[in-house]
Amino acid sequence: MSQLQEFNDYRGKMNEVILGKQNKVINRLFNLDTNTYAEGALSTKTKEMLGLVASMVLRCDDCIKYHLIKCHEQGLSTDEVYEIFAVANIVGGTIVIPHTRRGAEFWEELIAG
Repeated sequence: MSQLQEFNDYRGKMNEVILGKQNKVINRLFNLDTNTYAEGALSTKTKEMLGLVASMVLRCDDCIKYHLIKCHEQGLSTDEVYEIFAVANIVGGTIVIPHTRRGAEFWEELIAG
């Protein structure tokens, strides 16, 4: 099974479990997260790029995968993704390098289709 399929399957399954519990705060948080990335003064593309940098600096591999998927959906080029990786590494320092490796591996899978 590909990393992409595994990630999407697990994320979908667990989101169903979590949201199915009908916890008002968690459900509102998920809704707020979704609405944050909607078109506004900043484009969805820009917001996803910002989300990717923040996820890398915070070293959240699941978040990095999620934002890479969204960046791919927004039509980012590999050159754009690598500039995002560069910003994240400058801001976050060398501790981000392992996450860049995993992000690059995941991006390669995304662009391979």
